[in-house]
Amino acid sequence: MTPSQVESATFMKLEENSFVLLLPVGTRPGAATVCPIRRLRTQLSPSRPCLLWPSDSEGAAKVSLLKKVPALKDGDFTLAECTAILLYLSRKYKTPDHWYPSDIRKRAQVDEYLSWHHANIRASAPKTMWIKVLIPLFTGQPLPAEKLQEVMEGLSASLKQFEERFLQDKAFIIGSEISLADLVAIVELMQPVGVGCDVFEDRPRLMEWRRRVEEAVGKELFFQAHEMILNIKELSNIQIDPQLKEHLAPMLMKMLK
Repeated sequence: MTPSQVESATFMKLEENSFVLLLPVGTRPGAATVCPIRRLRTQLSPSRPCLLWPSDSEGAAKVSLLKKVPALKDGDFTLAECTAILLYLSRKYKTPDHWYPSDIRKRAQVDEYLSWHHANIRASAPKTMWIKVLIPLFTGQPLPAEKLQEVMEGLSASLKQFEERFLQDKAFIIGSEISLADLVAIVELMQPVGVGCDVFEDRPRLMEWRRRVEEAVGKELFFQAHEMILNIKELSNIQIDPQLKEHLAPMLMKMLK
């Protein structure tokens, strides 16, 4: 996603550390990045608050050479991709240990999940939003029900592995405390929820894990970060410029392949 396509993108800046973070608030990458930043605000900048202001394409290009969000600029150093940003911040600012543990085995467990996540849950969960809302919005035509069923079957298989391999009987993915692995997982799974595909229903172990994640992050912050995702169906009521539709429709269809 480029800044020109994300009207809700915002810069987040920590003045004391010459630190700028550009992210699309309300989207999956934005939710994944903004939750720990706001949760750990006092650890990152103990004497000054974060400042938020609207972004524009010119400002976005100054932060990200790829002109994509989320992106981070720390002095003359720039970084893209939400997972890489989270790991960088946790290492540099010495955030509470549970997010990315110093214990080498626990840290390896976080890394293991993050590696698995991209080709599994990440590969299926976002497609529910594209199928049910975004592609019909830009093409003017609903997709066949079989397409959603195919995606949900793949997601169900990933969730079965998630519960059996990673969650097991633990409170969180790597044990008794929340980590970045839980955060990356939960924001992905809220996308199907936002379009009416409640992946937590009939999965009591998964539901209890979600409840614990909400409490660990803080319910107010959790739902604030996911506000746009949970109300994504409202986009079906907006008017899209015909030229933008013509440009984006083929790209969205390609994402499903």
